[in-house]
Amino acid sequence: MSQRIVCWFSCGAASAVATKLAIESNKASPAPKELVVASIFLKEEHPDSERFKRECSTWFGQSIVDLRNDKYNASVDEVIDKTSYMSGVYGARCTKELKKQVRLDWQHDDDIHVFGMTVDEQSRIDGLIDTEPTLELWAPLIDKGLTKKDCFEFINRAGIELPEMYKLGYYNNNCVGCLKATGAGYWNKIRVDFPDVYATRAEQERRLGVALVTMSKDKFKKQYPNVYEKMTLEGCDKTKTSVRKRKNGDKYDYITQMIPLRYLPSDAGHHKDLDIGNCGFFCESK
Repeated sequence: MSQRIVCWFSCGAASAVATKLAIESNKASPAPKELVVASIFLKEEHPDSERFKRECSTWFGQSIVDLRNDKYNASVDEVIDKTSYMSGVYGARCTKELKKQVRLDWQHDDDIHVFGMTVDEQSRIDGLIDTEPTLELWAPLIDKGLTKKDCFEFINRAGIELPEMYKLGYYNNNCVGCLKATGAGYWNKIRVDFPDVYATRAEQERRLGVALVTMSKDKFKKQYPNVYEKMTLEGCDKTKTSVRKRKNGDKYDYITQMIPLRYLPSDAGHHKDLDIGNCGFFCESK
């Protein structure tokens, strides 16, 4: 069996451009390989992702193979319900079950994997190499020095409307209410844009006795003393400690407050909306 190229399309702008570049490069090669575009479906992604996928498939000039996890019905909520786990030091359980395991089960040992990491995300490629050293990687965006904003412009020139999550100001077209997110600003934006999702995540936290949001404990106590006191009285004063370095090289303990969503003050944190640049024709289509 000949070696194939697999472009992992995640319904984001970067993976779309990486896929397009890989397709064009492979076509121009004197010995083109079999190239497959694969996408892993998750129920909790914004429904506009499916529209973006269809338009990108036309742009690519080839179909997209849809993969999904059947054990958990491609659902983050089912992963949480069946495993009683949301996110922790080893990451989000849904990422492992619904994305990574699906990829591992489907891929061939000698596949060349195309991922949409941009030039400012070299560390993500490095992380993949560290965890899966035998994986053969191709990062067209890094090779060409392209940023996420470059990818937005690329998509715009192709006449494709960006996914709704970008237009709402989110930095990634991930699941709505992504379990990997720990910022107070992100979750307060979810509270406004998707109140039902926020309420669901808050209830899941309460049931499992966990917290998604983190903030410096000193900062949280200073800014929200009444909330901190209430959390303490109700037995929800959970922290974690990490070691950090000052500019002079001295190490110190950094204590992070874990804040369940049901306690999160609505003005905590900040979320600087994503700048998608000159959005061209689709601004008029809203």
